[in-house]
Amino acid sequence: MKKILYTITTTLLLIACGSKQEQSVEDLIAKGDLKEIRAKKAEIASKQKTLETDLKQLDSVIALIDSNEKLPLVTTITAEAQKFDHFLGLQGSVKTKKNVLIYPEMAGTLLRVYVKKGQSVGKGQLLASIDDGGMSSQLAQLKTQAQLAKTTYERQQRLWDQKIGSEIQYLQAKTKYEANESAVRQAQSQLGKSSIRAPFSGIIDDVIKDQGTIVAPGQDSEVFRIVNLSDMYISVDVPESHLANIKKRKEAKVYFPVLGDTITTKIRQIGNFIDPNNRSFTVEIPVPNKKGAIKPNLTAKVSINDYTNEEALVIPQSIISENAEGEQYVYVAIKTETENEAQVKKSIIVTGKAQGSVVEVLSGISDGDLLIKEGARSVKDGQTVQILND
Repeated sequence: MKKILYTITTTLLLIACGSKQEQSVEDLIAKGDLKEIRAKKAEIASKQKTLETDLKQLDSVIALIDSNEKLPLVTTITAEAQKFDHFLGLQGSVKTKKNVLIYPEMAGTLLRVYVKKGQSVGKGQLLASIDDGGMSSQLAQLKTQAQLAKTTYERQQRLWDQKIGSEIQYLQAKTKYEANESAVRQAQSQLGKSSIRAPFSGIIDDVIKDQGTIVAPGQDSEVFRIVNLSDMYISVDVPESHLANIKKRKEAKVYFPVLGDTITTKIRQIGNFIDPNNRSFTVEIPVPNKKGAIKPNLTAKVSINDYTNEEALVIPQSIISENAEGEQYVYVAIKTETENEAQVKKSIIVTGKAQGSVVEVLSGISDGDLLIKEGARSVKDGQTVQILND
């Protein structure tokens, strides 16, 4: 290389020195000698060819010395085996099995309402009472008769044990006593229907009937709505094609757009019936609600884990290209002996499931391969590139 530079430099100096001793073009033109003018033209043309050759040599030397200047700049990422989870996205709404309307079990006037809207109540707590229509007095009378029948039966039994009296008298006393006891239990059951109690612990969401209203069993006669917000769940319909991949205890992520909150839970129950109308089965997912912010019928976006690969090669979808045959490929950077330089190799890949901005690669690359990220759209197979990062 030094020899080439020396030759070029010497040639240029000789040309420059010779040009000073020769007549100028202006002098020859002024002299008007056609023979000399033609000779001068031939001389200049010869020098022009020499200069063009020299310029090409200089360009070659510059390219050789500063070859990195023309190398495409790229960045790379390393393909590494890692855990990959794929989630099936579904839409659902919050439900609760403890959201019920409380109806009266007997007809009568609503004498007292003991709770207010929004009040927390415990299971079995008295919420309201209905006029029993004198049933309390009847019960008291039945209890008195039952007590007398019991006393008579006990005395008759003692006599019968001593072989005194007839068996028919003993049996009659026993039957009357048992009949009175049964009447008392039946009256107590009926009287219990005059009291409206909480079927479970929760919050009185609404007091529908006011004190003094006449109520009766049946539709349109609900008195309270009680809700328990601690046992919430989401029911989603999953297409039957995912039946083999959806299992109990699988992870599920629930996002509430209105609340801007996401919780992680697990599948609690999987339905055993395929709906023939939409070819789907039901999955039930519990929703913890310690803060009480989640309400029934709240819209939710559910992501259910339907696939996991513990040793997956996952790469960004943005670095994947596709050829005319529909094959997907990436560019692998194979390092050369020169620092921060690599040769580009085009690699056809087979992809699996995608999640967000990444995709699983099933074949075509190996763990530890350097994949071209920035600049992947502008490089070519076999090209030498300069890596900006390691």
